[in-house]
Amino acid sequence: MPIFNYVALDQRGNETKGSIEVASQNDAIGRVKDMNLFPVKIVEASKEPAKGKKGPAPKAAAKGGKKGVNLNLKIPGLGSGVKPKVLTTFTRQLATLVDAGLPLLRGLRVLEKQEKSAALKEILGKLAVSIEGGSTFSEGLAQHPKVFNRLFINMVKAGELGGVLEVVLKRLAEFSEKAQKIKGKVKAALFYPIAVMVVAVGIMVLLMVFVIPKFKDVFAGMGITMPWFTTFVMDCSDMVVQHFVATVGLMVVLVIAFLMFIKTKFGRLMWDKTQLKLPAVGPVIAKVAISRFTRTLGTLVSSGVPILQALTIVKETSGNMVIANAVNMIHESVKEGETITAPLEGSGVFPPMVCSMVDVGEQTGAMPEMLMRIADDYDEQVDNAVAAMTSLLEPIMIVFLAVVVGSIVIAMFLPLIAMINQLSGDDSAKGDK
Repeated sequence: MPIFNYVALDQRGNETKGSIEVASQNDAIGRVKDMNLFPVKIVEASKEPAKGKKGPAPKAAAKGGKKGVNLNLKIPGLGSGVKPKVLTTFTRQLATLVDAGLPLLRGLRVLEKQEKSAALKEILGKLAVSIEGGSTFSEGLAQHPKVFNRLFINMVKAGELGGVLEVVLKRLAEFSEKAQKIKGKVKAALFYPIAVMVVAVGIMVLLMVFVIPKFKDVFAGMGITMPWFTTFVMDCSDMVVQHFVATVGLMVVLVIAFLMFIKTKFGRLMWDKTQLKLPAVGPVIAKVAISRFTRTLGTLVSSGVPILQALTIVKETSGNMVIANAVNMIHESVKEGETITAPLEGSGVFPPMVCSMVDVGEQTGAMPEMLMRIADDYDEQVDNAVAAMTSLLEPIMIVFLAVVVGSIVIAMFLPLIAMINQLSGDDSAKGDK
């Protein structure tokens, strides 16, 4: 019988290597699983490249049908152009086909024929070729890391090992749909204030560049003494008109500097902390982050992914450095054999209700169900928070726009009012005489 070399993770997330003598790769996967290990890579010893020699290129391996594809394999340039909504639809359709009893390979071929996205259509064809060559579905997905993240790949891998691929695909589809729904609601809530800000900036530029200089010329010919506020607005207009290119360039530089700053580790941490403390918007961002954390962790654990590996994935997909640091504390605590609840409370990020529910889940052995319940509850809270934020921001932005435009208009009319008062005074004086 052939000998297979394997790389696997134990329950603590530690890497283990070894060799087993079995009839096939599927038997090797089952044997490793029976050892309470999580397979990462299983390669037949006779087909594994010798040390110092280069193995086959990823493309050749897929076409040649060789088993033991490295799950960390990356092919540059593939996977770009696939929108999250398109990927969510594909996941839901594949889950439906597999649940209906259609073989995975045939399901991929069916979806490839009807797929409208050229990028995803090409990837589905390569996935089908990879499976025909003897690779598992998760191994094929791992060749396209720009489209399928670690969450997707590891859940599919757990579903394959547990024989519940259709269940995992359903959970992935539901997870993606809920994530898209929450993201859409937050974007819709932020659209109005952003639109008002753009309109306000546009009106200010229009007034400063075209309207105020006209008034300035009129006032100069009349010899009127300007109020201080009018003088200030006109000076601002002069600065914008005379240094328009420099002003725009400065704004562009500031935006680029800010984007570069938040790409650094320290900058991203500061920006994420700031977002959580923003009035009106901060509570919504915090609720979205907690919902994402609990739903991702609950989905992974319920799909059979080991807790330490699940926490690592959650950390990478959290989308917020503050949450990621808290998850890292939880990971280290669990690695030392402690519970999740203690570091969860110590992080200071999660509300007492979340910590208490997780504690109950740990004690009753219903952690995945409890995490999903928290996520559902926070999804509802996000809906309410978004509605409250929208109702609060609308009048604030309207008042902001009115103050900005109204101040400029008032500044232009103050000299006219002063001139009218002066003329009225002169007329009264002449009447008295």
